[in-house]
Amino acid sequence: MADEKSLELNELEDAPRTPQSRDSGELDNGASFAEMADISEMPRNARDLEAVYDIPVQVSAVLGKATMQVSQLLKLGRGAVVELDRKVGEAIDIYVNNRLVARGEVVVVEERLGVTMTEIIKTDRT
Repeated sequence: MADEKSLELNELEDAPRTPQSRDSGELDNGASFAEMADISEMPRNARDLEAVYDIPVQVSAVLGKATMQVSQLLKLGRGAVVELDRKVGEAIDIYVNNRLVARGEVVVVEERLGVTMTEIIKTDRT
């Protein structure tokens, strides 16, 4: 995994390649991956990612969850209280495009509710 050992890009380029191995970095036609894609064109800083800055994403802050039967749901009226599975002061979940990315706390910003991130959630992408 990337967390256990990370290689610098230069180390990958300098690694020995053997034509016998399919994991060697060479394609069936003998061309290496480095020859197929110019590695120097990969993004190196935030300015190189400007093309994705205008893509909209949905951010959701989940205060808690509750499970109930439809009959209970239909009985709810104005002023009804639905008990959530979180305690006061417990961290809330922050989702981006329905993917858990962080935990945080509710804050008030000029009479509006906001969220401050207190923990970033790392997920393994396999």
